[in-house]
Amino acid sequence: MRNIALMKPGRDLRIDLFRGLALVMIYIDHIPGNLYENFTSRNLGFSDAAEGFVFMSGLAAALAYGPALAKGLSWEGTSRLWGRAWLLYLVHILTAVWAIAIVSAAVQFWGNEAMLSKNAMKIYGTDPFGFLIGIATLGHQLGYVNILPMYMALLLMAPALIRIGQRSKLALLATSVGLWAATGLFRLNLPNYPMEGGWFFNPLAWQLVFSLGILTGLSLRQGKRLVPVKGWIIALAAGWLALTFVWIHNDWMLKNFGHAVWQLRQWNVPFFIAGFDKTFVSLPRLSHLLALAYILSLPGIVPGIAEARVLEPIRMLGRHSLPIFALGTVLAIAGQTVKQVHPGGIWQDSVLIFGGLALQFAFAYGRDNFGAKAVARRRKARDETEPAPAPVRRLHAAE
Repeated sequence: MRNIALMKPGRDLRIDLFRGLALVMIYIDHIPGNLYENFTSRNLGFSDAAEGFVFMSGLAAALAYGPALAKGLSWEGTSRLWGRAWLLYLVHILTAVWAIAIVSAAVQFWGNEAMLSKNAMKIYGTDPFGFLIGIATLGHQLGYVNILPMYMALLLMAPALIRIGQRSKLALLATSVGLWAATGLFRLNLPNYPMEGGWFFNPLAWQLVFSLGILTGLSLRQGKRLVPVKGWIIALAAGWLALTFVWIHNDWMLKNFGHAVWQLRQWNVPFFIAGFDKTFVSLPRLSHLLALAYILSLPGIVPGIAEARVLEPIRMLGRHSLPIFALGTVLAIAGQTVKQVHPGGIWQDSVLIFGGLALQFAFAYGRDNFGAKAVARRRKARDETEPAPAPVRRLHAAE
């Protein structure tokens, strides 16, 4: 694969493509019970689109904000990342409010009180004041509306993580793995309120996925690969991907390999090593993500595919990942409500999935062609192509 530093200037199309694909899969997976969820990336192994999205976000953060931090923890670089984190908070609150409104409408107009028992909505009826305090302070996060708080926390950590990685990639890797291990061993997490427990997407654990993306991005900025192309690594990664694919689809392997994992737990192997926990990013999930990322980064096929004209709609989603994710989240909650009121079948699933995706594509197209940045680009291009006005000849008093 051509390194980013050696490619034509501009955005790396692979990043847009994979972020766009992750957004499509997240949307589909966020409407449980639909036919098309059987074909998303979570059916390939232990990890799913969430891990891929966070990894790509770390990579993109290193590419976008790394130069501003290259000489140290400057306020310029830090403020840009923290400003982005503040934007994520605002978007999260907006999507949470819309999710609450959609569920409220289902109860108010269709009497569908079953929605109050899903996605951590029950406390909305039993402790509304605590619920609202929790929503505002991120102590209470609704199901399927809980990724952005984790991402916000990662962006607050990002200036330090990027700077450590710029000084020493090994130091960032050691720091990140150490924090991940300590988080699992001591069950560290950010607290919930008013309910007990911690965040479903635990940023103290997920920072490892984000940091691995940062390390990849820092290497690509130097025109290098983080992990070199080696035959034995390719064989190991491909073999692990094949094994995990068969594992999750084969009843015999699910039973016997599952028992083997259970036995490791009885021998006091930590749960985040021998387990499949998503909150703490267990090792099997992490290793599957890394194997998939390695295979997809190999020279040859993927760069050419990423540049294919037919995939421009997917890349367009990736270019506008935050607003598309927010819109997809709201549409997914609406889709869940529709399926709860009327389970339907393949035709209804098709309308929900493809109709929702069409709205997201239309929104991305509008931002791509009529948004503030698009208008600014056209104005700049017009100014560069228009001839300079002829100088006005001044008349002297004597004339």
